[in-house]
Amino acid sequence: MRAPSLRASLAAVALLLSLTPTVHAAEPEGTRMLRSPSVSADRLAFAYAQNIWVVPRAGGDAKRLTSGQGQASNPRFSPDGRWIAFSSEYAGNLDVWVVSADGGEPRRLTWHPAADQVQGWTPDGKSIVFASGRATAAPTAAPRFWTVPFAGGPETPMVLPRAYQGRISPDGRRVAYRMNNSWDEERRNYRGGQNRPVWITDLTTLETVSPEWKDSKDMDPAWLGDRVVFISDRDGVANVWSCDARGQDLQQLTRFTDDDVKTLDAGAGVVVFEQAGVIHELDPRTRQEHVVPIRANGDFPWMMPHWDDVAGRLSNLSLSPTGKRVLCEARGEVFTIPGEKGDVRNLTRSPGSAERDPAWSPDGHWIAYWSDRSGEYRLTIESPDGNAPPRTLDLPNPGHAYTVSWSPDSKRILYHDTKLNMWVADVAAGTARIVGRDPWMVPVRTLSPSWSPDSRWVAYSAHLNSLYRAIFVANVETGETHQVTDGLADAITPVFDAGGKLLWFLASTDYALKSQWLDMTSYDHDETFSLYAAVLTKGEATPFTLESDEDAGVTSGDKTADKPSDKAGEHPAAPAKAGAKPAPDAPKPTTPPVRIDFDGIASRIVAAPGVSEKPYAQLRAGVAGTVYFLETAIGAQPGAGGTLQRYKVADRKPTAFASDVTDFAVSADGKKLVYRTVSPGGPVPMPGMKPVAPSLFLVDADKAPTAGAGKLTYALRMLVDPTAEFAQIFAEGWRNQRDYLYQPTMHGTDWPRMREHYGRLLPWVRHRADLNYLLDMMGAEIAIGHSYVRGGDMPEVPSTNVGLLGADVAVESGRYRLTRLYDNESWNPDLKAPLGTPGLKVAVGDYLLAVNGEELTGDDNLYRLLDGTANRQTVLTVNDKPTLAGAHTITVVPVANEQTLRTRAWVEDNRRTVDRLSGGKLAYVYLPNTGQPGYTSFNRYYFSQQDRPGVIVDERYNGGGSAADYMIEVMQRTFDGYFNNVAGDRVPFTSPAAGIWGPKVMLVNEMSGSGGDYLPYMFHARRIGTIVGKRTWGGLVHTADTPTFVDGGSMIAPRGGYFAAGGEGRWAVENEGVAPDVDVENWPKDLVAGHDAQLERAVRLALEQLAAKPVERLMKEPPPPTWGRRK
Repeated sequence: MRAPSLRASLAAVALLLSLTPTVHAAEPEGTRMLRSPSVSADRLAFAYAQNIWVVPRAGGDAKRLTSGQGQASNPRFSPDGRWIAFSSEYAGNLDVWVVSADGGEPRRLTWHPAADQVQGWTPDGKSIVFASGRATAAPTAAPRFWTVPFAGGPETPMVLPRAYQGRISPDGRRVAYRMNNSWDEERRNYRGGQNRPVWITDLTTLETVSPEWKDSKDMDPAWLGDRVVFISDRDGVANVWSCDARGQDLQQLTRFTDDDVKTLDAGAGVVVFEQAGVIHELDPRTRQEHVVPIRANGDFPWMMPHWDDVAGRLSNLSLSPTGKRVLCEARGEVFTIPGEKGDVRNLTRSPGSAERDPAWSPDGHWIAYWSDRSGEYRLTIESPDGNAPPRTLDLPNPGHAYTVSWSPDSKRILYHDTKLNMWVADVAAGTARIVGRDPWMVPVRTLSPSWSPDSRWVAYSAHLNSLYRAIFVANVETGETHQVTDGLADAITPVFDAGGKLLWFLASTDYALKSQWLDMTSYDHDETFSLYAAVLTKGEATPFTLESDEDAGVTSGDKTADKPSDKAGEHPAAPAKAGAKPAPDAPKPTTPPVRIDFDGIASRIVAAPGVSEKPYAQLRAGVAGTVYFLETAIGAQPGAGGTLQRYKVADRKPTAFASDVTDFAVSADGKKLVYRTVSPGGPVPMPGMKPVAPSLFLVDADKAPTAGAGKLTYALRMLVDPTAEFAQIFAEGWRNQRDYLYQPTMHGTDWPRMREHYGRLLPWVRHRADLNYLLDMMGAEIAIGHSYVRGGDMPEVPSTNVGLLGADVAVESGRYRLTRLYDNESWNPDLKAPLGTPGLKVAVGDYLLAVNGEELTGDDNLYRLLDGTANRQTVLTVNDKPTLAGAHTITVVPVANEQTLRTRAWVEDNRRTVDRLSGGKLAYVYLPNTGQPGYTSFNRYYFSQQDRPGVIVDERYNGGGSAADYMIEVMQRTFDGYFNNVAGDRVPFTSPAAGIWGPKVMLVNEMSGSGGDYLPYMFHARRIGTIVGKRTWGGLVHTADTPTFVDGGSMIAPRGGYFAAGGEGRWAVENEGVAPDVDVENWPKDLVAGHDAQLERAVRLALEQLAAKPVERLMKEPPPPTWGRRK
């Protein structure tokens, strides 16, 4: 096997050279990727490699103030320049910390498990201002501003109900801020609803003004004397602008035309900002700016090459031809695992490139995989021991490949590409041709191709125009293709029987609305399958001939002991004589050609007896007459695992083979089987946790294993070189956008130039979070929503376990007082309210005096004492007076997250408000998203209030999900008549009976997006009712199919965009949002006074509409018919 260093180094260097142009005359000197600057009279502070640094204003060698592995950001100088506040993951959560500007030990100020982002200081320097999603005035974690004393102590919410970015004016009278956060901060040329003007609010009167504005993205406001400076892209590129405290006298201070200004701060008479990876200082009087030359040198241990067990990222499981070794990939390397003897082999050893989708040739001589070490994915063939140089096939359309498999004769390789074209490559010739395709791109690729035993045919599943799937068979030599199933059932996962006479597949006759994968009407429609076999030739009998037990009687000669035999009905061979020569090896049998009579093949499809209709998947062939498939539970989530079933023609029923199986593979000879089970902790690891290695079991395929039999002990160790891996990930992100974006035009972006432009910053990326930032900036050039960059193998930080009580608190009389207790309201058994348990001796107004025996005063931080208490019994000392005298203790279990409790309270408060304002005439329905929780909420609230004549549908903060056609169809309903009711007052039933028949008003805001964009779009297009609020996000594309990075991170390339019906169509909603019919702002002044202006306006409109057009519903039946009367 090859040494890792040479290949990895060459790959990384080659990629970096391809990204870096030969001449950079205009490039600034010093370190790049410097972020979030702040300025004092004599120094600059900034973040680099997720640590905090300081440097003289003139630049030079920077001094490092922090050395944490986690993320650190937003340094802000105190007004006197002596201290720096910043946000850091030192303790695992993003909290507020302070450190001396001269260096020293950082001091922690916040412990709450929400992310706390430092914004600045109060003008007197006594407190730090930060934004946090804790205890917000919204049903989601919408941020607001808080303050925490520099000396330590309780956090106090500022008066503003919502605030994301901003600073307090030097005189302390006003705050300039950005009210709402954005789902995609880096998105360029965005003009949707989450763009809002900078608000300047008087902290006493709460009157709010803003500068002149039209749809631009205005960000990061700060004060410089009595003026507000901020970032705005109103001229097409994000530059620095300013206005006075009244929002007037708007001025543009910089005029960059290439890279956006990203973050800024102001002080000491200047503005400092981040742009193109460097820090600039701007004199607003002269409008002259210059780059501050900074060198930030240090060691970054998390960037050093290190050995790691990457078994938690194991995927693409398969076997060697006879099952002696397991083949898999993990973190871009190809491994083989011995069944019994020997060591795990890392076949590729290339941390600077990604090797994926390995497959072992049936003759055992070769392993094929796809490698991007050339800069593009190429099919590579290598010996299983790794001792011979690999061979690369230069095939058409390089890119990601799927369903890689060798032909049984080991001469061809089958795969399909990103566009669902199915290819067969001739290994000797190095050529490939398309033999099939799926014309419909849906989130889950289901071609599932399979070779015939003679290597001449390929069976696969493809969508018809009905969106049902049918089974097709293609001849790889002639190119002829035939449809096997008629399309009246949804048919998937075809596999040829090893005997060459049958084609097995799964098919469903209840696919129905499930065929519409994006639509909510597919919910609660679970698809079940049966097992079928197509008899390939006309003369072949069905494998399931009729059977009948018949008794032929016995004779005296039959009363002998059973004798073993080699075959049923044959005598065993005579034993060999001692010393006899062994018989010569019989010639290896040749595989007979597979003959298929396509004429009438649909009539030769038979259902496998004994297989009831259930959710099945992953059909695989074993030895002749045997197949395996996975049975999952109704409604099971992907990766949840199921029962592996084995079906034999001879048995005519499935046999449970193994449980909790998520994936499996059968060896080429059908005699061995490997399967993996659900990883500990579930199919998906918790955020920030290293994925756990799955359990693998290698067993004989001809008999069900006993529990635990065949379990493999293994570790997949590889050399992780972050620098080389970052280069590969950067190239992969660029390629994924090129290959997977729904529009090949890249929205007009010069995409090759963007790779070069942002690739210049790659050598300065020294933390995985900064790589995400760089990828996000590059991806933002395409200017599309949902292009999120997430995750990856971040340096490990401590876990956090702060408990929350589900309560609002305030410091009074030197103690923490409970001002509101959140319970689970009614009918919410899944909600856990620590202080809402019936019989618990605690009430609003009580004082919280101690936690687990440690006294709590108003000068301490409550969440410091609650650190480590989440999901653990915790003793609280409480009293109705602010003294320990007469106090008592209660035992509670704090929760790790209380947002669901606060969301339910917000919903129920609104429902009660609507009920009160409408006099019981209007229902209130909240939709948190258009996924399963939103579907559940709609059904729960809409139909339980269908006795109301009208409804307020609140989809503010709707996070999206599916296309909510179900909700639209329900809200569109009208009734056609009545059925009488013989009970009570004989009030008749409407038909249909379920529905709300009067006015419908929908509430939207800037945090309604994706499916939350499409719902009001449909609501408006179908004229269901009136929309009130603010324009929605503007992100109507769907995401699926983009491969993850080798370290588990992702950079999404939206796969489908929406355009409107009518004419030739028009791209709609994306990058604009849905405007309300009635525009209503929820101003801070109104919200603080207890008025939700949007909700109140919606109620008034619905009542006006109800008064103008009452629901015409009969409340009594007509006179009874007299059909029985004789004339």
